[in-house]
Amino acid sequence: MASQSNEGSKVNIDSLGIEQLSQVKKQIEEEVEHLGSSFAQLHAAQAKFRECLRCVQTRTLSSGEPQSVLVPLTNSLYVRGEIPQSDQVMVDIGTGYLVQKVRADDAKVFYQSKVEGLAKTLQEIEAVLQEKTNNIRSIDDVIRKKMTTATPQEG
Repeated sequence: MASQSNEGSKVNIDSLGIEQLSQVKKQIEEEVEHLGSSFAQLHAAQAKFRECLRCVQTRTLSSGEPQSVLVPLTNSLYVRGEIPQSDQVMVDIGTGYLVQKVRADDAKVFYQSKVEGLAKTLQEIEAVLQEKTNNIRSIDDVIRKKMTTATPQEG
C-alpha cells in the first residue's frame, strides 16, 4: 500500500528548490512520525497477544484440578475466583466481541496467527520507516549541497 503511493510520487529531488525540498522533508517527517506511532501501537498489540498466548499455554499445562485465581476488577481491586477444569476459553476477537473456543488449542492457534500477522506487518512498517529515513537523509544532503553552491554565488 505504501509502496504504491511512493512509486506514483517519485520526484528528482535535485530539480527542486530549497524551499520545496524543505516542504517535502517536512511531509516525510510527518509520515515517519505517524508510522512510528502506528509501529508502537502494533508492537503493544503484539505484546498483548503474546501474553494471551502465554496464558493459554500456562492454563493447558496445569493439572486437572480447578485453579484458584485473582480476578482484577480495577487496577487495584481483585476478587478471588476459581477456574474449573475445562479446556474451553473465551477469546477476544476485537471490538469487545468474545468467542468461546471449545479447545484451548484453537485459542493458541488464533493468538499465534495474530502474533505472526503483526510481526509481518511490523517488518513492513519498519522497512517503510527505514526507506523514509533514508529519503530524509538524501533531502538533507541535497539541501546542504544546494546551500553550499548558492553561498559562493551570492558573495
